[in-house]
Amino acid sequence: MSHKNIYEVNDNQLIINLPKEFKNKMKVLVTIDDITDSYASKLLLLKQAATDPLFLADVEEVSNDFDPIDNEAL
Repeated sequence: MSHKNIYEVNDNQLIINLPKEFKNKMKVLVTIDDITDSYASKLLLLKQAATDPLFLADVEEVSNDFDPIDNEAL
């Protein structure tokens, strides 16, 4: 069972109230991820992909694969 949520950090502390499903559980795994940093780094990767020749070639190849069916009527 897993639970994923975004929490506010106050004064460098985090308090998590576990959902009812976790009652009587003795251990949980906690992973801390700075979502601001993750978002920024993913956005940078997307911007870099827009000029990456290998990525653009892959997009073109996939696009060409769908050319024969693009004009089919639904």
